[in-house]
Amino acid sequence: MIRVLIADDQGMVRTGFTVFLGSQPDIEVVGEAADGKEAIERAAELKPDVVLMDVRMPVMDGLEATRRLMAAGEAAANETKVLILTTFDLDDYVYEALRAGASGFLLKDASAAQLAEAVRVVAAGEALIAPAVTKRLIHEFARLGGPRAPSVKRLAELTERETEVLTLIAQGLSNQEIADRLVVAEQTVKTHVGRVLTKLDLRDRAQAIVYAYETGLVRPGE
Repeated sequence: MIRVLIADDQGMVRTGFTVFLGSQPDIEVVGEAADGKEAIERAAELKPDVVLMDVRMPVMDGLEATRRLMAAGEAAANETKVLILTTFDLDDYVYEALRAGASGFLLKDASAAQLAEAVRVVAAGEALIAPAVTKRLIHEFARLGGPRAPSVKRLAELTERETEVLTLIAQGLSNQEIADRLVVAEQTVKTHVGRVLTKLDLRDRAQAIVYAYETGLVRPGE
C-alpha cells in the first residue's frame, strides 16, 4: 500500500485528491497539510511514501518544504518522495523543484488517472519527468549559461555504456526508448540506470537529469 500525504492550502483540493486517491486499491491517504511547515511536521510524524506538494502555500512554500524534507530524510532507510503539484507551468518551478529534491512534477490539470499513476511511479523510485518538462528544464539550463557543478570527478567512475545511458536519460528518454536506441533489452537498461544512480550517489532520474546538465555532460541544444 502506497502511503500518501497531501499538502495544499486549498481545502477543496485536498478533499478531492483524498477522495480519489483513497478509492485506489493500492493507495492510502494518511494525512493532509495546509502549508509547507505543516507538511514537514506531518511527514516526520506519518512517514508517507509520497508527499503531493503544492508550490504556492502560506507560511512556507512547497519548494522550501521539499528542500527541508529531503535534507531531513537523506539518511532515512525509507525516504519520502515528493511529487510537486501546481497550476503554474513555469520554468523556474520545474528547475527549482528538481533541484530541491522532488521526484516528479505534475500540473493540477492532469487527469485523475494520471495523478494516481504519477503517485505509483514516484513511489516505485522512478522519476516523473515528462519530455515536455525535460525540454523546459533544458531551456532553463540554457538561460543560466552552462554547467554549475564544481566537479565532474564522479563521472569518470561510469563505464562508456553507463555514460551513454545517463546522456539519454538527460534527453528525457524512457527506459524503453533507451533500449530501442541502444538495441538492448529494457531490463538491461534498468540495470545500467541503477548502476549510474549508485555510482553518482543520486536518488532517481530527476537528480540524474540535473546532474548531467550541471556537470556539462549534456548541454542544451545537443
